Amino acid sequence: MPAWFDSLLALLALPEYGLSTLFTVSFISATLLPLGSEPALFGLLRLNPDMFWAAILVATAGNTLGGALTWWMGFGAHRVADKYSHSRHHTRAADWLRKLGPRACLLSWLPVVGDPLCAVAGWLRFPFWPCLLYMTIGKFLRYLTMTVALLHVFPGT
Repeated sequence: MPAWFDSLLALLALPEYGLSTLFTVSFISATLLPLGSEPALFGLLRLNPDMFWAAILVATAGNTLGGALTWWMGFGAHRVADKYSHSRHHTRAADWLRKLGPRACLLSWLPVVGDPLCAVAGWLRFPFWPCLLYMTIGKFLRYLTMTVALLHVFPGT
């Protein structure tokens, strides 16, 4: 690898940059781009275990804001998606989500379907602030549970 890339990685691993990097990775991973933020969180905590709560909260904030952006993308894409809304599966899924309402955003932590769920919540015009609250709760519980589990399975040496 080029020396500048190694220097960049070393710089981003420093505690003062680690949280901003974690925020960025968490934000991007909550959009429709396929990126996982858990390895970044776990790596930061392995290097800086005293940053546990700060890292959990920063990852939650970044992932929630990324989910909010995805919600707004879904809100804006409503007209485009309307032309595909006539399938039986689409109707059943939309009915199920309408029944749950903003609480469906608690499932935004799920792999594969969680991020598109935020877009669908915006597309269905669910109220933004309750969706954001449920996204935050779900994402916080995911980061807390997964991080504690990973630190338990792979304890520091």
